[in-house]
Amino acid sequence: MLLKLEPAFKDYLWGGNRLETDFGMHSGLSKTAEAWVLSCHKDGNSTVANGIYRGKTLLEAIKAEGKAVLGTKAENTEDFPILIKFIDAKQNLSVQVHPDDAYAKAHENSLGKTECWYILDCDPDAELIYGLKKEVNKEELTEAIENDTLLEIANSVKVHQGDMFFIPAGTLHAIGKGILVAEIQQSSNVTYRVYDYGRLGADGKPRQLHKQQAADVILRKPSKETGKPMGKAEAFDGYQKQLLTECPLFKVERVKVDTAYTGKANADSFVSVLIVSGEGHIENGGETLSFKKGNSFFLSADSGAFKVTGNVEFLETRV
Repeated sequence: MLLKLEPAFKDYLWGGNRLETDFGMHSGLSKTAEAWVLSCHKDGNSTVANGIYRGKTLLEAIKAEGKAVLGTKAENTEDFPILIKFIDAKQNLSVQVHPDDAYAKAHENSLGKTECWYILDCDPDAELIYGLKKEVNKEELTEAIENDTLLEIANSVKVHQGDMFFIPAGTLHAIGKGILVAEIQQSSNVTYRVYDYGRLGADGKPRQLHKQQAADVILRKPSKETGKPMGKAEAFDGYQKQLLTECPLFKVERVKVDTAYTGKANADSFVSVLIVSGEGHIENGGETLSFKKGNSFFLSADSGAFKVTGNVEFLETRV
C-alpha cells in the first residue's frame, strides 16, 4: 500500500512562511511553523491524498487495513510509533525538554519523546541549544530554572545544512531562529517549556512554563554532541545512501538519487519517504505517483519493492 499524505499545519508564534514559499505548502495560516507530514497523533493527523482512502486520515486508513501494515517491530505498540514534521523557526523556539516513556506515562498518560533533527537549511550564523555545558546537581539546575539563568549553562551549537542531531528524552534543547528542519520523533506531543525569552502568547499573556516537570526530567550531565550523520555516504549505481541516525525507536537514512533508487518495505516495518528536494516519481505495487519537494509517502509493511526516479533527495525512515 502506497499512500501520499497531506500534512496537518501548526501556526505557533515563532513560525515563518518558508514552508509555503519554499515547499509550496498552502496552510491558509498567517504563519506556518510546522507541517506534520506523517502523523496519526490526535493533535494533528496527516490525510491521505490518493487511492481508496483519499480524504481519510492516515489513522483511519491503518485501522481499516489492520495493524499488520505497521510491521512486526510495531506490533506491540499501542499507538502509531513515529511522527515526522517540517519545522520553520523564524524566531527562537522556547528552551524545552521532553520526558521519557516512564515519566510521561506516569504524569501525562502519554509516550515520552525522543527525536532527531535533520538540518534542511539555516542562516549562516544559526545556532541551537543542545544539552548542558557542564554537569550540574539538582539544586544548581533548579536555581537556574527559577532565576531564568538557564541559558548560562545551556550548550549552544552552530549548525550547518546537512547536520543531524539525535535528541534523547531528557535532553535540554531549542531550535534557534533561521533554522529549517525535518524532525523525526516518537508520536508524542508532551513538551515541558522551561524558558521562553519573556514572550507573550496570542492572548497577550506569558506562555505557560513547566519548571517543576523540567527540573524532574532534564539530564544534568552534558549531552554528547551529535551534529554529524552516523554513517558515511555510500555510492551505488544511480544513487547515494547514508545512515543519519539509528536507535531502538527509528532508523533514518538520507538517499540522494541521480537517476533511480529501489528500496523495499519488508514485513518488519512500514517505510516513510519524505522528499526534501527535487521532483520525480515513486512506484509500488503497480501504482506510480509523482512528487515534488515536501511530499510525504507511507508504504505499508511487506508492500515490497518501491522505486524512486528523478533528481531527488529524500529521508527514508523505518521503525
